[in-house]
Amino acid sequence: MKTMTRQTKIAILFGLIAVALFGGAFVYQNLGGTEPADATERQDITVRADSHRLDTADDGKVTLVEFLDFECEACRAAYPFVEQLREQYDGQVTFVLRYFPIPSHTNANNAAYAVESAARQGKLEDMYKRMYDTQAEWGESQDSKADLFRSYAQELGLDMAQYDADVASPDVAARVAKDVADGQRLGVTGTPSFYLNGEPLIPSTTDEFIDAIDNALAK
Repeated sequence: MKTMTRQTKIAILFGLIAVALFGGAFVYQNLGGTEPADATERQDITVRADSHRLDTADDGKVTLVEFLDFECEACRAAYPFVEQLREQYDGQVTFVLRYFPIPSHTNANNAAYAVESAARQGKLEDMYKRMYDTQAEWGESQDSKADLFRSYAQELGLDMAQYDADVASPDVAARVAKDVADGQRLGVTGTPSFYLNGEPLIPSTTDEFIDAIDNALAK
């Protein structure tokens, strides 16, 4: 298997440290008042039938789920590591993307709606990558960046009439909200939050992260 570069390890460690030490900046307020999901329910709701899969393993043995916010700096820091994992475990691990926009981030919902609308035209991964690749240009802005995200859709060659209808639709908003509700039920309080085969994955180092995946594959 390919090894992680020092730069990649530093990036993911920054993300993990940011969540561990400054998680309050990314906390999502759970307004549902629901009891935490038990082990059986976690398996059921961590991955839904319509959850977005960036990669799908043939045997379905190992699944890594990330609850993310496209405006979250820690998610952006983790992004290169996740992409490295996708390459390293191509065909062996299913990678699932789930939305968890943080209310304090002005454009978190706009970004999620743009990605979901692109997904409906077969451009999920393209828009997912575009959001992280450009986050430094729009993240933490107090102004709506919906028009900027629309320009990304144009650059990706989407049907803009469909995009405009989707991005403003209750269906897209409900799709994002469903991921958030599942995340809340699972106990997600910040991003990025990872689940490996339905169980929370909270490593201290990148090596522990990789070891957890290798152990799951070896079972």
